[in-house]
Amino acid sequence: MSSLSVLSIASEIYPLIKTGGLADVAGALPEALARENVAIRTLIPGYPAVMAKLESPTPVHVYSSLMGAPARVLAARAGGLDLFVLDAPQFFGRPGNPYLDVGGRDWPDNDLRFAALARAGADLGKGAVANYAADVVHAHDWQGALAPVFLHYDGGRRPRTVLTIHNIAFQGHFPAATLGAIGLPAHAMQIDGVEYFNGVGYLKGGLMFADRITTVSPTYAREIMTPEFGMALDGLLRVRADAVEGIVNGIDDSVWNPATDSEIAVNYSALRIEMRAGNKAALQRRFGLTVSSDPALVGVISRLTAQKGLDLLLAELPDLVAHGAQLALLGSGDKSLEEGFLAAAQNHPGAIACMIGYDENLSHLMQAGIDFIVVPSRFEPCGLTQLYGLRYGATPIVARVGGLADTVIDANDAALSAGVATGLQFSPPSAPSLAHALKRAFALYADEAAMRRTRLNGMRADVSWRGPAKQYAALYRTLARTDA
Repeated sequence: MSSLSVLSIASEIYPLIKTGGLADVAGALPEALARENVAIRTLIPGYPAVMAKLESPTPVHVYSSLMGAPARVLAARAGGLDLFVLDAPQFFGRPGNPYLDVGGRDWPDNDLRFAALARAGADLGKGAVANYAADVVHAHDWQGALAPVFLHYDGGRRPRTVLTIHNIAFQGHFPAATLGAIGLPAHAMQIDGVEYFNGVGYLKGGLMFADRITTVSPTYAREIMTPEFGMALDGLLRVRADAVEGIVNGIDDSVWNPATDSEIAVNYSALRIEMRAGNKAALQRRFGLTVSSDPALVGVISRLTAQKGLDLLLAELPDLVAHGAQLALLGSGDKSLEEGFLAAAQNHPGAIACMIGYDENLSHLMQAGIDFIVVPSRFEPCGLTQLYGLRYGATPIVARVGGLADTVIDANDAALSAGVATGLQFSPPSAPSLAHALKRAFALYADEAAMRRTRLNGMRADVSWRGPAKQYAALYRTLARTDA
């Protein structure tokens, strides 16, 4: 099988810079695709956190002006990844969050910053760097979505393109004046171009011109073609339905491996499941919960937002405590939700505990120590939290949406009888439905044999990138065989 070259364009990548699941996906795909004889090189912005970790960076392309600022492309390695880095200090030489200022607002020049990233990606795809050629350019989310747009309007021969939607709620919508500032022609400002609600739509343009569109689960691919989940892009996606494919995310099962994880208190595996109990006790001590094996320990590792459905869980905390269960929460987000969970912890010491913020290392111990991981999202393109939960034996309780529906087998009577259940699903995403799911979970927990079987099923499920990588490789090869 001949080798294939893919240029990935991402605004974040683990382990260099991460705000969410996009970074995990962008960081894991290169190694997974290497096994399929696909070489991925990733173009990322030169944030300070990235620049500090580069190994032997070498300038390979220089812009005297890229979206009005000097810039250069560096070839480098970091974190085991082959990279192109867009070194544009005027755009990316800023500390903190890649997208937001210290006040939590979008950077006012995000339109230029990520147009620059996509423009550089399009140029690299067309051969701007000597001895580098991409068979496919794979852009991620709105921050990379203009790459297929630039390639379309540039004309001439170009590589084939893929655009992946990680969350259609984030679209990159900017004023009409942005069109000229980013170098697109005037005729691009039309309905079959980048025009979107009288402005410029980065994701919309990418969806219009990418050769193929993927999203991160089959169910989400269907959902975003409906008005309920499509965020005003459902009509365009229905028109392009033949180009849309859902490929579920995987996780890096070498990083997320309870048998070798150095961040947990006691290592264990499906063959040594009894060792897992040491992590529950360690987690209870870490959070100041009553140390006991008796209560079901429910966990949340999430952004605290309405999308994630954490208001539904907040409403059910009195019943959760009444059932004798415990809750450990790690996350941050909406102030009202933060305050609500902190108040619940104050009212129920020893039973509810919260840590506001995010701690990657602590998230590993949580997955190893909790009995159930709750993901009550109103919509969820894929979700990685439930995959980590399956891998670590933290049985997922999930809303039946998007990738949650695709990755968790509900512990209904038939699934339990057949011995295939891996978690619990509920629908619709509402407080009463979640309350019923929690009651089912506590009944499952009380049945030691059924709980053990369900936990082991989850731990033995293949949630790695091996299957998804084969699907991506097949997609790339199909595209590469088609001239553009």
